[in-house]
Amino acid sequence: MPDFGQLIGHWGYLAIFVLVILGNMGVPLPEETVLILAGYLVWQGELRLPMVLGIGILSAVVGDNIGYRIGRHYGQGTIERYGHWVLGNSRRLERMRGFVTRYGPTGVFIARFLPGLRFMAAPLAGATGLRPLRFFVANVLGAALYVPLSVALGYAVGYGLGDYVNHLERVAGKLAQIVLTVAILGALALTGWRALRAARARRGS
Repeated sequence: MPDFGQLIGHWGYLAIFVLVILGNMGVPLPEETVLILAGYLVWQGELRLPMVLGIGILSAVVGDNIGYRIGRHYGQGTIERYGHWVLGNSRRLERMRGFVTRYGPTGVFIARFLPGLRFMAAPLAGATGLRPLRFFVANVLGAALYVPLSVALGYAVGYGLGDYVNHLERVAGKLAQIVLTVAILGALALTGWRALRAARARRGS
């Protein structure tokens, strides 16, 4: 599993755009983790909130539409082969297909908030014949709600835990200094004790 924190920290908005697209077009990437990390970086001041929200929503919509087109063009046979390789369980894929088929655009909207179904919902919607306009509306509405919620969660984590983490870092730094000081004093004491024993041994001989 790649270190998404390092990827986003290095590539910034481009990493968010690419990873969220991949996670929505059918590649099993945890784009919710990407968005939560982006929200945390917003709290740290490394990213700007409007940019993160705009790029997050745009990439989620684009990724889902690519996945929908793949499913619509290549059909259920390809989805079954791909889904079996990713999920390792054909029954799970059948349950996903049944959910999307039964609930249509509502299922696509709900799937946005279900990690196990999110990355397969768009290809399945295309393969099962959900009409493009209905899919697009459900896709945009889902992204417009899901992305801000995920980013807000990351921001809340930073806001709630940031001071606590900084305090732990300061405490850990002080403990490290104490341990180092004790180790140096112990080493000096041991060296002095050995020198004293050697001196006594020489006098005794």
